[in-house]
Amino acid sequence: MVTLDLLDRVTIDPDSVGVTVTGRYADGVPTDHRNLAVRALGDRRVGLAIEKRIPHGGGLGGGSSDAAAVLRWLGHPTDADGLAAAARLGADVAFSLVGGRARVRGVGELVEPLPHLDRTVTLVIPPLRIPTPAAYRAWDELGGPVAPGPNDLEPAAVRVEPSLARWRDRIGDATGRTPVLAGSGATWFVHGEHSNALAALGNEGAEIIAARTTPAS
Repeated sequence: MVTLDLLDRVTIDPDSVGVTVTGRYADGVPTDHRNLAVRALGDRRVGLAIEKRIPHGGGLGGGSSDAAAVLRWLGHPTDADGLAAAARLGADVAFSLVGGRARVRGVGELVEPLPHLDRTVTLVIPPLRIPTPAAYRAWDELGGPVAPGPNDLEPAAVRVEPSLARWRDRIGDATGRTPVLAGSGATWFVHGEHSNALAALGNEGAEIIAARTTPAS
């Protein structure tokens, strides 16, 4: 897993209470305990403001990174016990707490940092949402991995939303590269800067974003 320079802004105000979500991707983001950042606060009564710059529901870990930001504010430890506790909030929260580039195992609690690789990737975010629980139900129905590939969840996500395959094929045709699904979808990415080659997909409702990998901070 790697972190990118695509980020939300999380602001915590100890002198107020309540949760607000603003920004381009605020629609559909809950402000109750369905939101991982709210759950990370526990019973602390503070003001939490999230400006969504990471598309919601695209498999990019925006909710997990917001929760990790809250945990950092709380001084949450990053030792083995601390990462295990973070992973209980959400499978990607422990990695988001560490950041950079890492091999992640278990249910997200085993985070092995790896050397940073400076790379550019182009994200293609179709006008679709793949609910993570639905993708994992499809995974169970398929019996786990069904074919070798960089993301074992891809067949399950395509089963949930068959039109994902059309987007994958068009991205591959436009760039000459094999797209990889981010998380449980619906975002695809390809290595390198391909914004111009993918402009036509932007006219069909997809969002095209070029991003760079970032080191742990």
